[in-house]
Amino acid sequence: MLKQLRPSLVLLAALTLLTGIVYPVVVTVIAQVVFPHQANGSILHVGDKTVGSVLIGQPFSAPDYFWGRLSATTPVPYNATASSGSNYGPLNPALKKAAESRIAMLRKYPTPNSPVPVDLVTASASGLDPHISLAAAEYQVPRVAAARKLSEEAVRELVGQYTEGRQFDLIGEPHVNVLRLNLALDQFQAAK
Repeated sequence: MLKQLRPSLVLLAALTLLTGIVYPVVVTVIAQVVFPHQANGSILHVGDKTVGSVLIGQPFSAPDYFWGRLSATTPVPYNATASSGSNYGPLNPALKKAAESRIAMLRKYPTPNSPVPVDLVTASASGLDPHISLAAAEYQVPRVAAARKLSEEAVRELVGQYTEGRQFDLIGEPHVNVLRLNLALDQFQAAK
């Protein structure tokens, strides 16, 4: 038995050193050198102020801002340490109630005569999605334009400028990062 204990302990120490220290250090160094912005959380700054990450949704609720997807994290919305989906199925009464509540809130403002896009009334799988579909952005243009006293065309033009295409031109649908679009709206209005 003692014969087997020494090689086992040496192997444990070697693997602990390799997988617990060497590998994480190498990956961290490569990430910091090759992708420093992404490795540090893709943080956006306006001047000296940190305003958020392009990877995590933000809680916008004022009528003059585009609203993102609902957050499934509780009790604090968009809390990255509590990332998870709501796990509500399509027949769950809580999902229906939350969707109806959000639809009622959206209908309080100028809206197009079209169905509410599903991503405005449901949470994403992570509960942190920072993007909305083009349909969701277009649906909100009348409300944002009216609240900011801008033309709908000017707001649509900004949406177009901040539309991101499919990943590798193959995966997903074109989408809009809500934080970037709202920051652009603030800058556009400040420049007027």
